[in-house]
Amino acid sequence: MLEILSLAGGALSPASAAERLRVADLGLMRRLIDSAQAAIKPAAAFRAGYVDQKRAEGVVVDGVAFTSRVLRRNLDTVGRVFPFVLTLGREMDGRIDASGDMLEKYLLEEIANLALREARGRFEAHLRSAFALEKISCMAPGSLEDWPIEQQRPLFGLLPGVEAALGVRLTESFLMLPRKSISGIYFPSEATFFSCQLCPRERCDGRKARYDEQKAREYGVLK
Repeated sequence: MLEILSLAGGALSPASAAERLRVADLGLMRRLIDSAQAAIKPAAAFRAGYVDQKRAEGVVVDGVAFTSRVLRRNLDTVGRVFPFVLTLGREMDGRIDASGDMLEKYLLEEIANLALREARGRFEAHLRSAFALEKISCMAPGSLEDWPIEQQRPLFGLLPGVEAALGVRLTESFLMLPRKSISGIYFPSEATFFSCQLCPRERCDGRKARYDEQKAREYGVLK
């Protein structure tokens, strides 16, 4: 059954955001954050799912097949998983698009990314508390060549009603609208896993962990 969770929380700190984004004009940052906060409506749709089969090249979750050797390995000893979609909502996209100033547009994009990160942190805390999970990790379609963006389709298949509930839909190229949305599968783990550990791309603003060549070999993504 699909669960809908509001992730509204505390306001972003203008001082903290200004420091992170290297913006000297604190007044500008306050104004943009006030504008963004009025438009941000963070929420998640998720459900508990169960791994039916574990195949050489992937897994089957509640009858839906996923092809990924990395996902298969991460779920080797896992029975229950949590597919999800999380979004800031349509209004934030509109606020960004409506700005005619390139600097302000860029800063609104980055403010939205900060808000998305905080909302994700609240969602993770909810999963750990509600399901008595000590540690959790996540994988998202498109984060690795091993699990391509096309796998968004079966992921959304595990979340029927997500568009009606959150207003999030997939485009023909498997991107999500609204743009400030993320999706994936959370799973319990003994050690925190980041797809970044298996990705050798050097320049990436979203990197969460350093590339680990040995781990990449262990997971079979580097021969």
